[in-house]
Amino acid sequence: MLVHICCSVDSHYFLQRLKEEYPSEELIGFFYNPNIHPYSEYRLRLLDVQFSCKKLGIKLIEGEYDLNSWLNSVSGLEQEPEKGNRCTVCFDNRLSVTAQKAKQLHQKSFTTTLLISPKKSQDKLLKIGNSLAQKYGIEFIFKDYRSKNGTQIQSQVVKQNSLYRQNYCGCLFGLTMQREEQERLMDEMISNIGKQIQPNSIESKIKLYNQRNLLQEENKSYKIIKQRFLNYRLLRAIVKIDKKTVPSYILSYSTLKSGKTQGRIEYEKDGICYLNRDEVKIIDISSFNKLTNSKYKNTKELIFDTVKFEDELTLRSKITNNPYDLSAVIVVDKIVEGKFEIVIESKTYEDIEEKII
Repeated sequence: MLVHICCSVDSHYFLQRLKEEYPSEELIGFFYNPNIHPYSEYRLRLLDVQFSCKKLGIKLIEGEYDLNSWLNSVSGLEQEPEKGNRCTVCFDNRLSVTAQKAKQLHQKSFTTTLLISPKKSQDKLLKIGNSLAQKYGIEFIFKDYRSKNGTQIQSQVVKQNSLYRQNYCGCLFGLTMQREEQERLMDEMISNIGKQIQPNSIESKIKLYNQRNLLQEENKSYKIIKQRFLNYRLLRAIVKIDKKTVPSYILSYSTLKSGKTQGRIEYEKDGICYLNRDEVKIIDISSFNKLTNSKYKNTKELIFDTVKFEDELTLRSKITNNPYDLSAVIVVDKIVEGKFEIVIESKTYEDIEEKII
């Protein structure tokens, strides 16, 4: 039996039940989800499914990540709500490829872990599955494992196995609508230009779950816990001196009350220059190197290959001597006299992240 897998949250318990109900059947997992966006989220979910299937002793095949074809298939349905026509087309797309793969692999039947998701229509999945079964001459296996307390058991299984519990279905359009309803920043779509791994980013989650995999392989005890913290994303920034834009690096947690300010340097001490407006601090790349033990030639080099986030926080602490400081700290190539015009659009917000202990 070929089992289409959407994510480990839905697949782990579903596969356990299939193994119990079909003990003599060889189960093959098929991860085919070109709808998942961004690609880093796709890699994270695949990583977790690989972890889950390895624990269950199930072979896993990865399908093609053909995002452009998927986008073309749902063109015109971008504003459809969850469980609407876009989801129907998406189900048809993924199950059609699954049925073809099952036929190619000479499997007698196919099914999908989408059936256990409470946000998916089982009626639609059954109708699509039966239609494809008739078309390709193989059986579609319909299982309602979410009834009879199945959803609650599934949640317990996810927690017991330290699986990644994503907080959106997967596609860009569903994510956009969900974040708009929540009035929440869509930080899944924000990546640092300097490849810095930022708090609670998809990249940080990939790092965490790789660490989980390693601990599991080494048979070491661990637990994934959650903690609340103040997160930050820089959206846009410009620094001008005497009307001329200069390369600049904005330290994390830099904010401006109105998003912009202007002023001149009125004081300097220990390589730190203080603007006469809005608590802005400015250092040059030489002072940055000294404070971080780095060797950057210029600010542009720092922008595109920056320091670790933890090192940046340490630098901020050295400059402000205040763990709650949100004033703007800016790095430029060199300090010059002149009128500074600064724009910083940023977002600070409460967030919850996972940690391994």
